[in-house]
Amino acid sequence: MISLRKILVIPLLLFVLSGCRGGSGSSQNTGEMGLRAANASVASEAAGEKDWLLFRGNTAMTGYSDAVIPEKPTLLWSFETDARTSSSPVIADGITYWSDRRGHIRGVNLDGEQVFSYDFQTAVNASPMIYNGTLYIGRIDGFMSAVSLSQKDTVWTFETMGQLEASANHAYFSDKHAIIIGSYDNFLYVLDSSTGAKIANYESGYYINGAVALWNNHVIFGGCDSWLRIINLQTGISTDSLLLENYIPSSPAIVDNYCYVGDYSGNIFQIHLENGKFESHKIILKASEDGDFSSVPAVTAQSVYVLSSDRHLYSINRSDGNVNWKYLLKGSTGASSPVVCKDKIIVCTRTGIVSILDAKTGALLWEFDTGEQILASPAVINGRFYILTGRGTLLCFG
Repeated sequence: MISLRKILVIPLLLFVLSGCRGGSGSSQNTGEMGLRAANASVASEAAGEKDWLLFRGNTAMTGYSDAVIPEKPTLLWSFETDARTSSSPVIADGITYWSDRRGHIRGVNLDGEQVFSYDFQTAVNASPMIYNGTLYIGRIDGFMSAVSLSQKDTVWTFETMGQLEASANHAYFSDKHAIIIGSYDNFLYVLDSSTGAKIANYESGYYINGAVALWNNHVIFGGCDSWLRIINLQTGISTDSLLLENYIPSSPAIVDNYCYVGDYSGNIFQIHLENGKFESHKIILKASEDGDFSSVPAVTAQSVYVLSSDRHLYSINRSDGNVNWKYLLKGSTGASSPVVCKDKIIVCTRTGIVSILDAKTGALLWEFDTGEQILASPAVINGRFYILTGRGTLLCFG
């Protein structure tokens, strides 16, 4: 195992106040799912080979990329800060951006040099989202902010009545391009991306900790009240809801007409979507007594990959719901979500181990010990991937 440094792992002070923590039946025959080669379609939302614009790579939150990563990656460089973070990195035109708990937004180029800096002067836990040259991010003080990357200035802010832990997503709401984000004031907000004006809001029963996932003309999101909800973006109507067995700490992931989401009991649900409804659902993984679920599944056309706190990464066949394989990781797991790169999968543990596995067989291909906690999910562009540790160290592998 490669090791960056030998240090003690110091527990992070979490800003999450209480309850829902993150970064979230009836039987159905899925033998006729008619799985398409969905991988390319969900990956195509990234604008180019140097972009990873959302923390799961695309608006469907699949955590899938067509990018090719090396067989034997090496550490190209590391960029260290003195500020802790729970942000996942995002990438626009080769520049990697993230937030920290002192309120800074940093941007580091392909050579590991800082080229962007912005200070909110208030703590930020959420991961950024970038669209059309603007960085969108929620803050602990309840404000949603849009920052121009070229002007390095705030375009607008919108105040909610609760802290913002969720990452933003974007979609067209009726005829307006909108930013969509959930708050700890128990509301989901739809905001005009240009002005920050509120277009609509939807109430949940408790905190919203995860990002929404886009499906056709709908968005799907879960909350700490254990309900999964779906909203039609053309009509603005909430069309259905589904009560899971425990609260939903993170985001759903969607491929074709199927949604995959976990609850904090350790259940992974496969939900069939039809005509704006949760048509049917079943549990495809029920973790052990030691398992819970706070990371987002990674989904391809054939498989769904889930990281459980029972220390295993699971590969589940989407057609029949059977476990293809499971791999026991080193150290404790956490909120980091796996990312699939064609035939490989990158997974990080809270303990600080970065592993690359063969996506088909689960065989270990490569491993790296950062020596620091990892809460963030990887970001991937062609030929490289980026890992951000909880201590604020950005590692570039290629």
